[in-house]
Amino acid sequence: MTTVGILGGGQLARMMVLAGAPLGLRFVVFDPAADACAGQIAPLQVGAFDDNAALAEFAAKVDVITFDFENVPAASARWLAERRPVYPNPAALAVAQDRLSEKTLFQELGIPLPPFADIDSREALAARVAEFGTPCILKTRRLGYDGKGQFRIRSQADIDAAWQALGAQAGKTGLILEGFVAFDREVSVVAVRGRDGEFRAWPLTGNWHVDGVLSASLAPAEVTAAQQATAIDYARRVAEHLDYVGVFALELFCRGDALLANEMAPRVHNSGHWTSDGAETSQFENHVRAVLGLPLGDTRVLGYASMLNWLGQMPDAKPVLAEAAGHWHDYGKQPREGRKVGHANLRADSPLALAEALQRVGDALGRQAQVAPVVETLHRTGMTPG
Repeated sequence: MTTVGILGGGQLARMMVLAGAPLGLRFVVFDPAADACAGQIAPLQVGAFDDNAALAEFAAKVDVITFDFENVPAASARWLAERRPVYPNPAALAVAQDRLSEKTLFQELGIPLPPFADIDSREALAARVAEFGTPCILKTRRLGYDGKGQFRIRSQADIDAAWQALGAQAGKTGLILEGFVAFDREVSVVAVRGRDGEFRAWPLTGNWHVDGVLSASLAPAEVTAAQQATAIDYARRVAEHLDYVGVFALELFCRGDALLANEMAPRVHNSGHWTSDGAETSQFENHVRAVLGLPLGDTRVLGYASMLNWLGQMPDAKPVLAEAAGHWHDYGKQPREGRKVGHANLRADSPLALAEALQRVGDALGRQAQVAPVVETLHRTGMTPG
C-alpha cells in the first residue's frame, strides 16, 4: 500500500487525506504544530520544517511527498527530494515563494501583469511610487498571504508609513512594489498537471475577497469563452515551464476583456474548494492522482457551484444541510478571529436555482453581504441567453 507524506497539516492536507482514502492510500502528515487539524484523521509527526533528523524520520515512513503549504522551506523540499520523490518539484516551490521571481516568470512567459519593482530602500520606494502612481501596494516578497505583509499606498504622504511598516523586511524577505489594478472582477484558474505532462483545468472560478481573504467563490465564473481559453493557456505555460506536477492556482484580474496575472499558489487552493462537491473530480483527488502518476480525472463542473468561506468560528450548519445540494466542511479547528475554520459548498443545475439556495442560506445565517455578489452574478448569468 502506498503512503503519501504531506508537509503541512492544515485543512488542505486534511482534505487531501479524505480524497485519497477511497484510492486505498495511507498518509503521514508533518507539521510543527501538535494540534494540526489533519492530524485528527491521519498519523501526525510533529517537527520543525528545517529539522533534518525529523525530516529523515518522516521520509522513511512514506513513498512520495507533497505539501499543503507554500512556505515550507524550499531547502527542506530539496533535501527531501534526494531521498523520496517530491511533487511539485522544489524548484517550482522556490519560484512561487518569491513574488519577484514569480512575476519575473510571468513576464518571461508573455503573461500580462501589472507593473512591479524590487524595492531595497526608501529612496527606491519613493522613486517607484512616483513612476507607478497611486494607489499602489508595497508587499513582502516572501511569507505574505491572505492580505498579510502588505501596505496600500494611497498617496505620496503614505510612503513614510509604508516604509516604517515593512522597511525592516527589505533585508529579510525582500520587498516588491506592485501597481494597482482597477479590475472588474477577480478570477482564478485551478489546474493540474500529471507526471506524464497531462494537463487539465477546471472552469474559471470567480472570487470575492474581504480584507484580502477569500469570502466566496463561484464556478463557472462570469467570463467569456475567450477569457476562459486565455486563462487556461497562461496556466499551461506556467506548468510546462516549471515541469509542475500536481494542482496549482493562477489568480487573475479581469479588466475589460484583458486578464492580468496576480500570483500563483503551488498547491490545492481555497478557490478550488467548490470542486469537492461541484466537479466530476475534486482538486484534492486530482492532486493525489498527479503525485502518484495516476490518470487525471475529469474537471467539468456539475451545473453551477459556489463556496462560502467560514472565518473565526463556524456558523450553524442546518441552513446549508437543508439544501438539496448543500455540503458542510468543518476543519476541526479551534475558533480564532480571522482563522479559516471551514466552508460550505452549494450546487444547482441552473444559476437561478443556486442563487435562490444561496439567498436562503445567507438570510438564515445573517450572511446576506457575503452571498450578495454571488447571487447578483448568478442572476445576470441566468438572464443571459445561452
